Amino acid sequence: MNSLSETEVARLRQLAHKLIPAGAHTYSRADDQFPANAPSFVQRAEGCYFWDEQGRKFLDYGMGLLSVSLGHAHETVNAAVSAALTHGTCYSRPSLMEAELADILHAIIPCAEMLKFSKNGSDVTAAAIRLARHYTRRDLVVRCRQHPFHSVADWFIGSTSRPGGVPETIRQQVLHFDYNDIKSLQSLFDTHPGRIACVIMEPMTSAFPAPGFLQAVKDCCKAAGAVLIFDEILTGFRIHIAGGQGLFGVIPDLATFGKGIANGFPLAVLSGTYGGETIGLAAALATIRFQLEHNVPEHLANFGELLMKSFQSTIDKYALADQISVSGHPARPDLRFSEQGKTSYRLKTLFMQEMLKEGILMERIGICHAHGAAELERTTAAISNTCSKIAKAIAGNKVDDLVEGPVVKPVFTF
Repeated sequence: MNSLSETEVARLRQLAHKLIPAGAHTYSRADDQFPANAPSFVQRAEGCYFWDEQGRKFLDYGMGLLSVSLGHAHETVNAAVSAALTHGTCYSRPSLMEAELADILHAIIPCAEMLKFSKNGSDVTAAAIRLARHYTRRDLVVRCRQHPFHSVADWFIGSTSRPGGVPETIRQQVLHFDYNDIKSLQSLFDTHPGRIACVIMEPMTSAFPAPGFLQAVKDCCKAAGAVLIFDEILTGFRIHIAGGQGLFGVIPDLATFGKGIANGFPLAVLSGTYGGETIGLAAALATIRFQLEHNVPEHLANFGELLMKSFQSTIDKYALADQISVSGHPARPDLRFSEQGKTSYRLKTLFMQEMLKEGILMERIGICHAHGAAELERTTAAISNTCSKIAKAIAGNKVDDLVEGPVVKPVFTF
């Protein structure tokens, strides 16, 4: 593995920004989402670590935007993919693996009476919306205001703070309700009788569903003749092997899966030329079998619970409860930064900056099966050191002085 000079890194960054919008093919990976001392590029990754353009090793909690559930370059998954490569990757008729994987998913996902394969979450959520509209012959879509991302398709982007290029007619077709507030959903059905095609939502993000809430959503949809769609891209194969519907026992009409299903290889479930491409199918088969054999969601939850306890203990120790919070399911903890009741991107920047100095990338908390006791101990110590610095910076009104570059930006504002 070569260590690039600063001149070469600067040239490649300039080239990336010249040829790629925001310098990265996913905005969440862009420079303005990270502090100034973040690695510019990743050369390779293994387990829960990666190495940057200078050969520096970092403990990784991004895990490919939470798509890597077992660990980078996982031996079992790589072996399955390598074997599939020798037989060709895209056929004119279905591969054997299509039926094999469909059978496994049908057995473990409650709502999977039938399913389709694709390559990313945006496509399958858009397909679910289209299917719901076709089935109901209605046009309006309802989504949860607190759930930050479903798709790059017009139906979703038009409902965000960055709707450029989306016609106003499409923007008006998406309505919002609030999570854990069933009255806000019922009022939409009352206001638009016979017009709502579907409700799309994640079963949970940073907040657990209140008792009876998900069932109440399902009941509202059924009474109004609307389709209930669970976006399980992040919850599936993480908080439970079958996602939120498996954990909470509420079965939607449609669901979409992706991310951890294939340990970072491109596969999503709900169609296209490459939906049956064998590499993603082989990766998914190997990933799911490993997850079932080793009960990966339980490992993620156990590690996450210890990590969340460590966070909370440190937050309490340094009296940072008004500035830092960690919540959500232990397999998918949600870390937030606030000042005067509003999201604080300068505190988020300072936290990531100081964690990077400890050799840890934590722009989010993505846990994989490779995270173990040694990583937990190291992370706990780094969190304590970082929170100590943040507490002193707040007390001395020196947060801005300590941030070493531009403050990170939000993708969307709500």
